[in-house]
Amino acid sequence: MAGMAAYPLTVGFDLDMTLIDSRPGIKAAYQALSARTGTHVDADAAVTRLGPPLEEEIRRWFPEERVAEISAVYRELYPEHAITGTLAMPGAREAVDAVHAAGGRAVVVTAKYEPNAKLHLAHLGIAADAVIGSRWAEAKAEALREHGARVYVGDHTGDVRGAHTAGALAVVVATGPCGIDELRAAGADVLLGDLTDFPSWLDRYVAGGAAGAGGVAASA
Repeated sequence: MAGMAAYPLTVGFDLDMTLIDSRPGIKAAYQALSARTGTHVDADAAVTRLGPPLEEEIRRWFPEERVAEISAVYRELYPEHAITGTLAMPGAREAVDAVHAAGGRAVVVTAKYEPNAKLHLAHLGIAADAVIGSRWAEAKAEALREHGARVYVGDHTGDVRGAHTAGALAVVVATGPCGIDELRAAGADVLLGDLTDFPSWLDRYVAGGAAGAGGVAASA
């Protein structure tokens, strides 16, 4: 409770396609996995499905009994092949900086393997206050509650479910695999075109309080 008193505003962020465009790096990692295993993985298709846990994609290409093994190989290959090719999404640094400027904390809650998530953030200079990995959809709620996050920013319908399970406001950006209509149908509270819209929305949220800002939505 002392941490929540010191930081009355805590905002959670998803990682892939919310804060970072990891498609080039992930494509390279899947190509390296194909070379290592001799099994074809359609890397171009795989990067259109980012969001869910890695194992879901691995199951498309390998038998169930090899999923854990191959997932471990992919995670081993990832730092060499995926970090330097990944870019910050437009407005990502500014969004995190806006939370800090408001006296708050920015925590990243992601389905990505936590050590690799931290490598991405360090490489791109995105200053998250905490990083929690291997959480997807509703499973993100435990970390969001633990850190007292009342807002969660993501790009996927799974992020909406995670936010609502935690009792947080679901703020979504239309920069990932889910379109605005799909995100709206999933129950997103705030719809933003991308993170460049976030600082101005956050200003309104802080000025108006949680009760008054939930309905403020920017068009995509």
